[in-house]
Amino acid sequence: MLKKQNNIGFIDGQNLNMGIKNLGWSLDFKKFRVYLREKYSVQTAYIFIGYVPSNQDLYSSLQKDGYVLVFKPTIPDQDGNLKGNVDADLVLHVMLEYNNFNKAIIVTSDGDYYSLIKHLYKNKKLEKVISPHINTCSSLLKKEAKNKIIFINNLKRKLEYKKKNTA
Repeated sequence: MLKKQNNIGFIDGQNLNMGIKNLGWSLDFKKFRVYLREKYSVQTAYIFIGYVPSNQDLYSSLQKDGYVLVFKPTIPDQDGNLKGNVDADLVLHVMLEYNNFNKAIIVTSDGDYYSLIKHLYKNKKLEKVISPHINTCSSLLKKEAKNKIIFINNLKRKLEYKKKNTA
């Protein structure tokens, strides 16, 4: 009997959200969670996200869809835009969970993760890097993930959020 993989997803929430928005569509996070479970045996999916009190409905929805939220305090930048950089938190969390998973699925396009990807790949702990789009994905990430990278823009039909008709 095949033993079920205990894979964990580590998602850079802002990077994923903005990457998909830049493609001109919205991700259905519920469908994405099912996709991660069915395609990559992701038992736990962490979303690293900046905390904004007014986004409580979003946070509740993500939790209901099966995500574990890891919040980072946000601070305004010079232009007043809220910033909650999660890179270090995500890397730290991967290393804290390192012995608790078979393989990691990292969802981002950010080259800041290339050392993490290199380490996971070298130690046979990387299942996939999932990036919103090939054109916006860091070349460093592509180089280190080698054949273990896919792009969500190819999955639009499967993962796009479609508003329900209320007519």
